[in-house]
Amino acid sequence: MARIIGVEIPDKKRIDIALRYIYGIGANNAVDILQAAKIEPNIRAKDLTEQQISAIVHAIQEGKYVIEGDLRRELGINLKRLTTIKCYRGVRHLRGLPVRGQRTSTNARTRKGPRKTVGVQRNPNAKTGIH
Repeated sequence: MARIIGVEIPDKKRIDIALRYIYGIGANNAVDILQAAKIEPNIRAKDLTEQQISAIVHAIQEGKYVIEGDLRRELGINLKRLTTIKCYRGVRHLRGLPVRGQRTSTNARTRKGPRKTVGVQRNPNAKTGIH
C-alpha cells in the first residue's frame, strides 16, 4: 500500500478513487490534484512510481488543501465555539438532536440513537382486583 501524507491508500483502486481515502479530499479535489501533478487518473495506485507519489504530495501541499488532522481540529473548534456561545445549533449538538431543522417526533434515529423502550412499572401498593 502506498502512503500519501500518512494515509494508506488501497493499491488496487484507481488513483483518483484512492485519493478520496484521505480525509478532506473528495472527487473534485482528487481530479484537481492529479491534474496539478500531471498524472493520469486511471492509473492504479500500485503502479505509481516514487516520483509520481512525491508529485501528488507536492500538489496537495501547494494547493493548500486542509486535510486529515488539521481539518478534524478545525471542525472540532467550530463545534466547540457553537456550544460555548450556547446558540441554537450548539445546544442541538450538545443534546444529540438534529441540527438542521429536521423533525424529531418521528425519525431522527441517526442523531438520537436506537430507541430506548420504556417498560411499565407496577405499583406494589396498588389495590388488587381480589376482595
